[in-house]
Amino acid sequence: MNKKRILLKFITYDLLASFIVWVLFMIFRKIVNDGEVFQTIIMIPNYNFLTSMYLFPLSCFFVHYLSGFYLQPEKQSRATMFLTTLASTAIISISIFFILLLDDIVVSYEYYYYSLLVLFGLLFITTFLSRLIVISDILYQYKTKKYTINTVIIGNAENALKIASDLEKNSPQNTVIGFITTDSRIEIPKERILGNFQQVSAIFESQKIDEAIIALDNPDEQKLFNYINALYKYDIEIRFTPRLYEILTGSARITSIGIQPLVSITHLNMPDWQIIMKRLFDVIISFVALILLSPFFAYFAFRIKRDSEGSVFYLQERIGRYGKPFNIVKFRTMYENAENGTPKLSSADDNRITPFGRILRKYRIDELPQFWNILKGDMSIVGPRPERRFYINQIIEDAPYYCLLYKIRPGLTSWGPIKIGYSDTIDKMIERLNYDIIYMDSMSLLNDIKILVLTIEIIFKGKGV
Repeated sequence: MNKKRILLKFITYDLLASFIVWVLFMIFRKIVNDGEVFQTIIMIPNYNFLTSMYLFPLSCFFVHYLSGFYLQPEKQSRATMFLTTLASTAIISISIFFILLLDDIVVSYEYYYYSLLVLFGLLFITTFLSRLIVISDILYQYKTKKYTINTVIIGNAENALKIASDLEKNSPQNTVIGFITTDSRIEIPKERILGNFQQVSAIFESQKIDEAIIALDNPDEQKLFNYINALYKYDIEIRFTPRLYEILTGSARITSIGIQPLVSITHLNMPDWQIIMKRLFDVIISFVALILLSPFFAYFAFRIKRDSEGSVFYLQERIGRYGKPFNIVKFRTMYENAENGTPKLSSADDNRITPFGRILRKYRIDELPQFWNILKGDMSIVGPRPERRFYINQIIEDAPYYCLLYKIRPGLTSWGPIKIGYSDTIDKMIERLNYDIIYMDSMSLLNDIKILVLTIEIIFKGKGV
């Protein structure tokens, strides 16, 4: 399935709808203001009209983007699409209403309210109908298999066969490519087996897989999360058949009538519009912070160089979203080559820390260069702290669910670091992980704000170490 093509189609139709609406609305305003129907139709647009004719569609696109509609438009139900379109067109119409109110000569406020209703009606009906056309076309393409979600079932026996049968009967958008076996007890027809799990990389590359469903019979937690951990790096949809825990906690979701409820590992509980606003907030704050803090960065650089020999910044590989590595940027707080190639956790009384480095750590100033990581998209302002692969391998021995953190960007601060602080043992890392899992399950902009307030309090009290 080509997600980029589908997204481009939605954006194109939205822009075209908003362009048509603005032309019709300008004709309406001209008729109401001047009563010149014939002259309106053949009029030569003035400069303001031409400018607004481009600005209005772009403004609509921006609001639709902020609504989160473009994250996964092909997966939205018609009811969700209706509500999302209603909300975004209402915001656009009200904004335009106030712009016109400030720009026009006031003749009658009744006219403004009438104009607002006309604009809202035109924009909502045109945008929603255009989206219905697109989604209807996508469903037809799914039905004819021009578009499809290439799906593999990971499992050997009854559960795997049942999931495959459900998908083939009730989910036209999915095409079950085949099965990937996990052990020697196989109940799947041989011709449908793509290979075993050790061959998963080659299978995914050759078959262009979009989704993997883990359908084991009576899996234990360790085995389940081992498979999930191995799949994250492929940036695909990962689902599994729920156990009693997921059913009781409401994690299992019915995506289509007739299909067994599945738990999505890659789906976030955060509303789409909040996901967009969170990223927009990250970009704006990190950009402003890097500019405003640059004079202080110059001073810190001078002090670090005067304090000890070595570079100002310290780059270290961490594991981020989808289990992919990236280089985190920090001010150097230890003497050069403090680890000598062997990872070693730090503590408050660590003699490898430089004198000025202790001050930087106490107020968490050493973390500030990570605004660059946030701007690049490696991190978020609020999110679980990223770890090194060396320690992750130790953590998953006792807490195999660590891989759940891979579905969100790691952060500069989160509830885990606030509650635990610097983690100088694996046990503390696991304790911090548990807080981060709770944060992830209840992600919201409001919770992010609360965490930022607590972080600022910690910084000013010097509780960084």
